[in-house]
Amino acid sequence: MQAPPPMPQDPYRTPDANVADFQEQGVPDPAIRWLRLAAILIDACIGFAVIVPMMYVGGYWEAAFEAGRSGGFGIMPLGTTLLWAVIGFAVFALIQGYPLHANGQTWGKKVVSIRIVDLQGNKPSLVDLLGKRYLPTHAIANIPCLGTIYVLVDSLMIFRQDQRCLHDLIAGTRVVRAK
Repeated sequence: MQAPPPMPQDPYRTPDANVADFQEQGVPDPAIRWLRLAAILIDACIGFAVIVPMMYVGGYWEAAFEAGRSGGFGIMPLGTTLLWAVIGFAVFALIQGYPLHANGQTWGKKVVSIRIVDLQGNKPSLVDLLGKRYLPTHAIANIPCLGTIYVLVDSLMIFRQDQRCLHDLIAGTRVVRAK
C-alpha cells in the first residue's frame, strides 16, 4: 500500500508549536496595584507624623494662614516653598534611606511585601533610588499647578499594562512582589 500524497500547507491553520507566555527569568511578578497604594499611604502617614510637627514649630502653618488671609490666593512665597521642599525631601531620605539601601523597600513597601528593582531584577543603589526615582518626582510635585498635574499623571500610569508609573520610567525601575 502506498502512502497518501502530502497535504498542501494550510496558511490559516494554527501552528503546532506550543507557545508559552514569555516572562523574564528571575524577575518576580509585578506588585499588585492595591499593595502599592497601601505602601504609599503607610509611608505618607510616617512622613506626616514627622514633618507636620516640624512645620508647626518652624512657622510654616502661620505663614500659610497669613498667605490665605492676605488675599494672595493662599500661595506661599517661593523661598518658603523651596525651603520646605528641601526639608521634606531630607526628612524622607532620613526616614526611608535605611530600608531603601538594605532591600530596595520603603517602610510601607516592607509592610506589604513589595520592593523596587531595576529592569534586570536587581536592587538599585540608594543613590539611584533617591536621585532618579524620588528626587525628580518630589521636585516637580512642589511646583504650583504643574506639580498637581504631574502627580495625577504619575499616579494614573499605574494602570498601564506593565504597571510602571512615570517615576518608574524615569528611574528605570519597577515594583515587584518581595520574595
